[in-house]
This record gives sequence, C-alpha cells and structure tokens, in this order.
Amino acid sequence: MKKEDVPEIVVSRLPLYVQTLNQLLREGQSVVSSSELGERLKTTPSQIRRDLSYFGDFGKQGTGYEIILLMESLRRILNLNQIWQVVLVGVGHVGEALLNYDGFSRKGFEIIMAFDQSPKVIGKRFGTLAVKSVDELEAELSKRQVDIGAISVPAENAQEVCDRLVNSGVRAILNYAPIALEVPEGVQLATIDPVVKLQKMTYYLK
Repeated sequence: MKKEDVPEIVVSRLPLYVQTLNQLLREGQSVVSSSELGERLKTTPSQIRRDLSYFGDFGKQGTGYEIILLMESLRRILNLNQIWQVVLVGVGHVGEALLNYDGFSRKGFEIIMAFDQSPKVIGKRFGTLAVKSVDELEAELSKRQVDIGAISVPAENAQEVCDRLVNSGVRAILNYAPIALEVPEGVQLATIDPVVKLQKMTYYLK
C-alpha cells in the first residue's frame, strides 16, 4: 500500500501506539490485546485493528499482539529506526526550551544546529552546540543533509525562514511560530501553538 493511501489520522495515531506499547514493556508485559490497547488509548478495539490493518497482519486471534514485534514494526513504519537530525531556527524562550529538552534524543531526534539573528544569542552554547548566525543558514545546511527543521522565530519572520529551510533541502517543518506557513507539495508541516489549543478549550468552559 502506498503511503498516500493511508489516512493522515491513522498515521497520527501510530506514535501513540508506540508510546503505549513502550509503557506496557516497562510494566513487564509481553503480549497485549486490542481490547487493552483500546482501553489504554480511550478508543475501540475495532479502531485499533482497522488502523493496524493498513500495514499488515500483526496479531493472532485469541492471543493478541507480541508487544516487541508490534512496536518494532510500527517504528519501522514511522521511520524511527534511525537518528533524525534537526536544525533549529530561533533561540528565544521556546528555542532554548527545545535545546534543553532531552526527550528528543531519547526518542531518536537530535538538534545538530541552531541559528538566531540576535548578537546576544549568537555564540551561546547549549552543551556542545553553539548558536550560529542565521546568515550562515544556507552555507551550513549545504555541508550536510538535514531533513527536519524547527522554527521558533517571530511570526513576521517565519515564512522567510521556512522558505530558506525548504530551499536548503529540509523536507519537514515543525513550526512554533503563531502563523500559518505555506510549504510546497512534498514537504511535511506541523504547527504547534498552545494558545490556539487553550482558546479551543475555553470555548467549552463556562
């Protein structure tokens, strides 16, 4: 089955399955049923089975799924069997938080370059990584292939930064700027705006 034939909502649930399977392993389980997975993820067993059926036949009726085999299969499907290198543009409060967050490295992602335009930030070190001038972005990216970019710059600069990353070969953009970005076909884009999420929730509050 082609990747484009799998609904995006199904792909978005796969990392949650990996996360839950990992937790079950830590708890000492080796096998899990679709019913237990559904209970953990607050969904139905049939939804679990439908999602997984897009990628093959993983379980055995009456015995469930072998957790290690299923988790390894899902990691391969998500291309998580390698370390993904990430370039960060914008080292303000959000950018600093991303650089200091150790969850990326534990999950297979490594921020290998960081750029900013402020003289107060350029040269600042985060472990072994030193922040470079954003003027050096294209030159640095020409030296090595980086597929993922994270943007945490002000909204008015975000589209320009996005375009520069895409033109330098970046194929996936994680956007923390409070603006809708435009990317060409074939480039993945995800926007993270906690304020928007909060505003959605307050609709339901009295």
